[in-house]
Parts: sequence; C-alpha cells; structure tokens
Amino acid sequence: MNKETQALWRNKAKGILKSEIALRNLSYADVVEKLKEIGIEETPQNLSNKITRGAFGADFMLQVLTVIGCKSLNLN
Repeated sequence: MNKETQALWRNKAKGILKSEIALRNLSYADVVEKLKEIGIEETPQNLSNKITRGAFGADFMLQVLTVIGCKSLNLN
C-alpha cells in the first residue's frame, strides 16, 4: 500500500474514533478511565497521540469502541 492510500485509511480510522467519542460527549480522560476498567493502561496524552496519528491496531480501535458503548458503526 502506498503512503497516500495508507494516510487515507488512517484518517478514516481516526475520524471514526473521534466522532464516536464526541457523540458521547466524552473526554480522552473519560475514555482512559473506561479503558482502565478492562485492564488497558493509557494516559490521556497517549490516547490523543494514537488517535491523532491514526496509527493503531484493530484491537485498540475495538477496545475504545467497546468501552465507550458503541454498538454499531456507519462507515459511509
């Protein structure tokens, strides 16, 4: 995959996480607390950095979506 294509997919992934967090009126500190409940240690700054870069694994994305209570996604 070329860098341009990779950047497009990373932007889509980070957009999904940012919008789902915002829809629930949660801060990154709130998300960090919820992640702690399932044994994931992050800081608000680390969470922000990961999401801003859009460079995270599917496991991280699913963990965040799960702890914030996301039941479904519209990918359009």
